[in-house]
Amino acid sequence: MQLIDIDKARYRKHLNIIIVGFISSLLVMSLLFGSLLISVFSNVSEVTELVQAVTDVVTDGVVAEPDTNFRYNLLGVILALLANGAILHSIKNSKFMSEVFYVWRVKQLQNLVYRKLKKIKLSAKEGEENALIILSFYYQSQLQVYQLDDNTITLSSIEKHLQQVNDMIATSGLTINAAQFEKSLLASY
Repeated sequence: MQLIDIDKARYRKHLNIIIVGFISSLLVMSLLFGSLLISVFSNVSEVTELVQAVTDVVTDGVVAEPDTNFRYNLLGVILALLANGAILHSIKNSKFMSEVFYVWRVKQLQNLVYRKLKKIKLSAKEGEENALIILSFYYQSQLQVYQLDDNTITLSSIEKHLQQVNDMIATSGLTINAAQFEKSLLASY
């Protein structure tokens, strides 16, 4: 995967719009689906049971717990999540989502590398070219993502790790950059 430059302001704006849109549509669709399911599958006997329960409380002092529509509301939330997921999946390749989807894919690759980071670092210390390519990509992509997300707390640590990798590359006499990274390189670790 190639690392590409991203306009931070545009990325943040689009990400915020997507987050607000997702939460808003989740809320509206959950209520809509829940109400629809309750109106279709809930029956009138529940209303009579509620009236009977209130009457029993007044006359006997015994509280009867009426049935709730929790299961319909929960199903409404699940359906809303599925609908939102389908919408996001259908627009993921649009121009509006390009930066957000790119960062999402980079974060997925970072997670894959992180799972094998110990083995990769050991191989890199031995001067293995593929390990150095992976580490170069990993730290450069972390720098990019951390800067886009304003995560500056550990930025100096990442820069230090990247410099160590660059020193190992120079010591090995190799010409390596992050553009050489391919997901298939991770298979050997």
